[in-house]
Amino acid sequence: MSKKFWQEKNYKKGEFYNEYKNVCKYFGFVISGVFRIYKYHEPTGTERNVLFFTNNQFMSSFKSFLTQTSCEYYTEAMSNSETLYIHYDHLHHLYDISPAWERFGRIYAESSLNELMTNTEGFLFRTPEDRYLEMLKLHPDIMQSVPLYHVASYLGIEGPSLSRIRKRMMHPASGKEKTPALK
Repeated sequence: MSKKFWQEKNYKKGEFYNEYKNVCKYFGFVISGVFRIYKYHEPTGTERNVLFFTNNQFMSSFKSFLTQTSCEYYTEAMSNSETLYIHYDHLHHLYDISPAWERFGRIYAESSLNELMTNTEGFLFRTPEDRYLEMLKLHPDIMQSVPLYHVASYLGIEGPSLSRIRKRMMHPASGKEKTPALK
């Protein structure tokens, strides 16, 4: 029923899934690759990373997609990436005709709200090291695809702080980074 509405698209590193001031018309699924959502702060000329989307994750510029208003963020491919996407109108058509798709929409909205709350609470109540470990659980291969300054921005810290965190987490015998046990 839904297959005809989904399209495939490959992105090259640096290409945009959605750009600032554009309305996000598509809900995507990352088959492979990495995307980041970031905001450019014009007065300082800095970028702040808000979210990463990696293999087997859904993605969109949530607020813009849900409200169909212009986006305050950029969504950029950080590596060559393969995606599936569906247009807003087609997804809402599926919601209208299928209780299963409507349920999917509710579950996705609930999980997005949970992710937003987890990120917000992380900045309010958790250490940068804890946020780093959480990021590695969500995106285990991200360190191979994203420059460290983007990871630092996502964590809300400066590069030297990220270096110290990574150094503390290095296993002395193997020199490899410890990763949290996935449950």
